[in-house]
Amino acid sequence: MSSRLREKFDSEIKSHMMEKFNYSSTMQAPKIEKIVLNMGVGDAVTNAKNLDEAVAELALISGQKPLVTKAKKSIAGFRLREGMSIGAKVTLRGDRMYDFLDKLINVSLPRVRDFHGVSNRAFDGRGNYTLGVREQLIFPEIDYDDVNRVRGLDIVVVTTANTDEESRELLTQFGMPFAK
Repeated sequence: MSSRLREKFDSEIKSHMMEKFNYSSTMQAPKIEKIVLNMGVGDAVTNAKNLDEAVAELALISGQKPLVTKAKKSIAGFRLREGMSIGAKVTLRGDRMYDFLDKLINVSLPRVRDFHGVSNRAFDGRGNYTLGVREQLIFPEIDYDDVNRVRGLDIVVVTTANTDEESRELLTQFGMPFAK
């Protein structure tokens, strides 16, 4: 069973992108390659239990097991040693990626307090979009009573687009609510 957004991409979005940017082949039309969820847990240095909770929450949100990220360098000011576990990340591809994007756009983002759309300026110049979420409570899988502290996470949407304009148009077609 294919996801709703993948079907929408194949039937509508690809042809719209072909028309708008005058591509000669359907393979030139940009598509979403992967979505990376990253949760930095800075207080894992003093309390390792916080990292375990963050990993569990990220697993609930994404539907797959997160990878624990480790510090590359020692930083004395942060009481950080090289190799210490300081965060977790998940890379979503295929149907899981489309299902997550669908859930993010239609369920989670509208639950953000005082939401006026996501920033237009969070593109990196190579067609990738980064979105910061202040609290993990906007996701329907997270139970408010089970959360001991509010954590934010970064969501990076990696596309095959060459420019920010192409990437913005692609995400707009998927229904990403950009601020007016």
